[in-house]
Order: sequence, then structure tokens, then C-alpha cells
Amino acid sequence: MASKQELLENLIAPVVSSLGCELWGVEYLTQGRYTTVRIFIDAANGVSLDDCERVSRQVSSVFDVEDPIDGEYTLEVSSPGLDRPLYTEAHYARYVGETISVRLRIVRDGRRRFKGVITKVENGDVFLQVDNQEVQVSIDVIDRANVEPRYEELMRAHNLSDKD
Repeated sequence: MASKQELLENLIAPVVSSLGCELWGVEYLTQGRYTTVRIFIDAANGVSLDDCERVSRQVSSVFDVEDPIDGEYTLEVSSPGLDRPLYTEAHYARYVGETISVRLRIVRDGRRRFKGVITKVENGDVFLQVDNQEVQVSIDVIDRANVEPRYEELMRAHNLSDKD
């Protein structure tokens, strides 16, 4: 039986795709009676506010018909941003050579948080260069992973400096 997360992804993905965007990820969060469905979308030329609004309207319509969530919920649609979360093996592979922050579901070597450069991704494992050591982590035990933005490069690319 599919999890609520998988059910939502299966409902949302075709809607997002039909609007010319990529479904980057879905977060289904519940706290007591409160439920939030957070949808991250991406596009080749970036994501605009109009893209988020269009996806939100269409997903709301699908949810009205399919009724996948009991009770009230909050729907959020946004770009994954510069510090984008990573969800799939393909996401990790896309960011080989980049620095990421990782929080594990379990303690490993006395810690749950790691920050390192992705050196490779294979067979469901991410290999990170952390403090001059290679650390192999199964994607299944990662609670959350985010790309570390490189602000200096962005500023150079846009001809900005700290003094502007």
C-alpha cells in the first residue's frame, strides 16, 4: 500500500508537469490537527510567482475532487530555492561536487549532522568528503539534506560585491 507521501506525489506530478514545471519534491507534514502539504517545483528558466500560483490552483482543484487529505490543510507551493532540499538519488547525483548539509535519522559515529562535498552517488548511497574523510551514507537514513548555496559565485555572476 502506498504511503500518503507517495499518493500525493502521484496526484501532484502530472499536474505540475502539464504546467511546464518539474516536481522537485513534496513534504507532507502533520502536527496534531494541522496538516501542511509543501510542494517544491522547478523549471529550466527558474520558477516565478505565476508558476507557483498556477500550480497551487490546479493542485487545489485536483485535491477538491480526489480528497486525499482528511480535514483541513494548508497548501504551499514554492521553488526549492538556493538551499534546495534533496530527496531522490537523481537529486544527489545532480549535485556531485557541491557541498551539502545532511541530518540523519540515526546517530552515526556519534553524530547526526554532516556537512561535506558529494563525491559520488551509487546504489542508493551518497559519498561525502567530510573533514578529509569519505563518509558513505544510505539515502534511506537521511532525514534531511540541503545544498549549501555558494553566495560568492552568485554575487560574481551578477557583478555584485559586498560593498554594493
